[in-house]
Amino acid sequence: MMSLLALLVAAYLLGSIPFAIVTSKLFGLEDPRKYGSGNPGATNVLRSGNKGAAALTLVGDCLKGWLAVWAAARLGFGPTEAALAGLAAFLGHVFTIFLRFNGGKGVATALGVLAGVDGRIAILCALVWLAVAFTTRYSSAAALSAAVAAPLAGLLFLGPQASVIVLLAMAAMLIWRHAPNIQRLRAGTEGKIGGSKKPKTD
Repeated sequence: MMSLLALLVAAYLLGSIPFAIVTSKLFGLEDPRKYGSGNPGATNVLRSGNKGAAALTLVGDCLKGWLAVWAAARLGFGPTEAALAGLAAFLGHVFTIFLRFNGGKGVATALGVLAGVDGRIAILCALVWLAVAFTTRYSSAAALSAAVAAPLAGLLFLGPQASVIVLLAMAAMLIWRHAPNIQRLRAGTEGKIGGSKKPKTD
C-alpha cells in the first residue's frame, strides 16, 4: 500500500496541473494571468469570451480535486486521509510547482474535493455559489459564501469527524486567497461575471 506521504505528494502534483494555462494554449487564447484578475482559473478564462475554454478549465480543475479523494479511497485510505489528499490537490492548484507556486484561487478544485468527500456537501455549496453569483454577479462573493458553507455542510452531513477539520482548513485557505477580491468588493471595483476582458488588475 502506498504511504500517506507518497499519496499527498502525488495529489499535490495532480493539483498542480494548471488547466487554465493548458486550455488557453489549446484554444489559442492569451495567458489568463495577463488579463482580468490575473487568476489562472475558469472564471478568468471566461473573461476571454471563450465559454468552451472556460468550461473545460472548470471541469479539469474540479476533476483534480475529486480524483485525489477518489484515488485515496480506492487505495484503501480512510476518510480523513482521503480528505487530506484532496487538500493536497487543492494546495497544488493554489501553489502549483509548474507556475512558480503562484496558482489559482482553488474554487473549482475545492468543489471537486467536496464531491469526493461527500456529494451532498458539494451540491449544497454549488447551490450556494449559484444563488450568490446569480443575485450579485460576483464570482468572488459566491466563492466566499460557498467556502463558509463547506465546513458547516460537513458538520451537517458527516458529523464531528476529522475530515471536517480538513474541509475547514481548505475553506480558510480559499478565503485567504480571496483577500484582494474582498478589498475590491469593499471598494466597489470588483469585476463581475461575464465582464469584458481587460488588463490585469491583480
